[in-house]
Amino acid sequence: MTAGASPASGVDVAAYLARVGAQVESPDLAGLQRLHEAHVRTFTFDNIDVLLDQHPGVELPDVQAKFVGRGRGGYCFEHATLFAAVLDALGYEVVRMLARVGDVTASARTHCVVAVRLDGTRWLSDPGFGLSLMHPIRLEDGAREDHRGWAYRMVRVDGGASGPTWELQRQRDGAWELMHTTDELPVQQADVRSGHHFTSTYPTSHFRHGLMLTRHLPDRHVAVTHETLTVRRPGEPTEHRDLAEGELESLLDELRVGLTSDETERLLAVVGQLRTGRDAQSP
Repeated sequence: MTAGASPASGVDVAAYLARVGAQVESPDLAGLQRLHEAHVRTFTFDNIDVLLDQHPGVELPDVQAKFVGRGRGGYCFEHATLFAAVLDALGYEVVRMLARVGDVTASARTHCVVAVRLDGTRWLSDPGFGLSLMHPIRLEDGAREDHRGWAYRMVRVDGGASGPTWELQRQRDGAWELMHTTDELPVQQADVRSGHHFTSTYPTSHFRHGLMLTRHLPDRHVAVTHETLTVRRPGEPTEHRDLAEGELESLLDELRVGLTSDETERLLAVVGQLRTGRDAQSP
């Protein structure tokens, strides 16, 4: 295990593999790719527990109970903690890294990814982003990953004395769009706790002021907010429209979010308040 890796102690690998429906015979690239895609397709990216003021935190036992036990999803700190722990237990050399989403001059290190070293090559795994990579991408300048039409690339940026940073970009409408920028600074669990605390409790954090729910389905990527529905299919125009009144509940079922009836009821109430606030501010 490498410094910054999520400790594997206590992770139930068999239960995790059963939940995502994947098998890894040995710690190789094929197994990493298979596990990454299975994870992304199994667990939603969402901030629902933040909106419901019930987030259990980012310690491995809590994340494992939520994801593996309940089949719920969450956001990057949870995804990276669980994924890194499972990989470490399977014999991979892993380390968590932190990133800034969007403009690096205006954003904090509030995104968490997982780097995996295999045969001297590092691979960036990003299982907990709103539009996640399907497969890991080589952590090398100019590296590209194009999986069934979802295209990404890595760009190395010279950070001077602080070391290089790595831009993950995705192809969109014939151009490259910056997703996030990862640095090489060591990451400890205290950093993950701090990032989670800021993201989930800071008064102006966007995670507290709107619904974010996404999932990779077999033929499309679906993103839901309290206001909109966006459906992306590789090579096709993006579908984007306002969320219809009463539509969210059916989407929670379609995306298999795994909420209890009480959680669903409370989430619908929160979303109703967010939509009412939006309407009150409209001219």
